[in-house]
Amino acid sequence: MGRVLLGLGAFLLVAGILGVAWAPGAVKKTPVEVDQKTDLTGTAERLNTSTGETRELEVKYTSTTKSDTDASDDDTVYFKQATCLVEVDGETPDCVADDDDRLISAGEETFATDRETALAVDGSELPDDVEPFEGLVNKWPFDAEEKDYEVYDNVIDEPVTARFDRTEEIDGLDVNVYVTETERAPIDLGSDIDGLYSDRKEYSVDPRTGAIIKQVIDQQRYLADGTEVLDLQIQYTDEEVADNVADAEDNIASVDLLTKTVPLVGFIGGALCVLAGIALVLTGRRQKKAAHTA
Repeated sequence: MGRVLLGLGAFLLVAGILGVAWAPGAVKKTPVEVDQKTDLTGTAERLNTSTGETRELEVKYTSTTKSDTDASDDDTVYFKQATCLVEVDGETPDCVADDDDRLISAGEETFATDRETALAVDGSELPDDVEPFEGLVNKWPFDAEEKDYEVYDNVIDEPVTARFDRTEEIDGLDVNVYVTETERAPIDLGSDIDGLYSDRKEYSVDPRTGAIIKQVIDQQRYLADGTEVLDLQIQYTDEEVADNVADAEDNIASVDLLTKTVPLVGFIGGALCVLAGIALVLTGRRQKKAAHTA
């Protein structure tokens, strides 16, 4: 029995060491299998350039992000992302055809991020079909800090500063809130029409996993002469936020199991088993010696 306890103790101690030395680097990585759909809703004021009239609309924004698992590896994960902003008019799909008047904007992007830092990979080693983004793209890193980060803005095709603003609680989950602000940046409004872009975003991020739990967008687009063509206010739906909180809590529990519970059980349980095993082995030897002497 003593030898069994020694073997079990050694196993638990090794598990504890792995939990401290190996598990954090292994589990605190962006997975290579991602298939995520994000829904935002809100309102917009949109200029009809033909009539010069502005209409207030109900809108929805859908973002679908899928990883290319085959192309991804231990260091890098590749993503394909499709976004669509449409006017809601009765039963409206997530996106519509280019010639549909309900379409406000749509786009597709392929990018790669570092699985540990969550930063976009912009090196020359990228395949030709992968766009060289800069900064964070679709999540924050694990153990996100209360500091500023650079986040990629796909409208102006460059990173902007996400300023740490505050902490708050969403459905019982503590989050860090980061704010980006862009003022009158030059953009292409489509069809080679020059325009300007102002934008304010709030990202509510679970610092443990880096997941974006909620996003609030206040955005305006203008013609070059300053005429406003779009005034947009959207945010994650309540259902989206609830799902994100649940997913974050599940992921936190999984990380804690491997990085905290397993090492704790391994070191404490392993030490106790080793001590008990040693005691039983020594006791057995004394008994055998006493029996031999008798």
